[in-house]
Amino acid sequence: MNVLFTVILTVQLLSALAMIGLILVQHGKGADMGAAFGSGTSGSLFGASGSANFLSRTTAVLATVFFICTMGLAYFGTASRPATSGSVLENAVVPAAPVAPPTGAAQIPGTAAPAAASAPAAAVPPASPASGAAQIPSR
Repeated sequence: MNVLFTVILTVQLLSALAMIGLILVQHGKGADMGAAFGSGTSGSLFGASGSANFLSRTTAVLATVFFICTMGLAYFGTASRPATSGSVLENAVVPAAPVAPPTGAAQIPGTAAPAAASAPAAAVPPASPASGAAQIPSR
């Protein structure tokens, strides 16, 4: 199983590299206009339009090989894990509860002790809604 995985991975890498090379060698649509007016050479190893057909078909074959290898790697990647359940969400790890951000002097960099440590917790009265509304400046 490990040898087959390595072979599929190697074929996928080689097909990806060959596909990159073939795509870079191909001419764009605008390159044909220059050849039509005589500024470029239209003859090549494969003929006037034979290179485009050969390169595009080879690219299509390599793309098909690449996608088949990708599906094979996905199959072997999921087949190696033990199937405890049919759902991905049932196997998900639940993260821990979020920690509340620090408040007051704990947010200021360089302070050694937070303000809550210097004053007792009972000395700070909770703010009432009425006192908060009184602090809003009026025009």
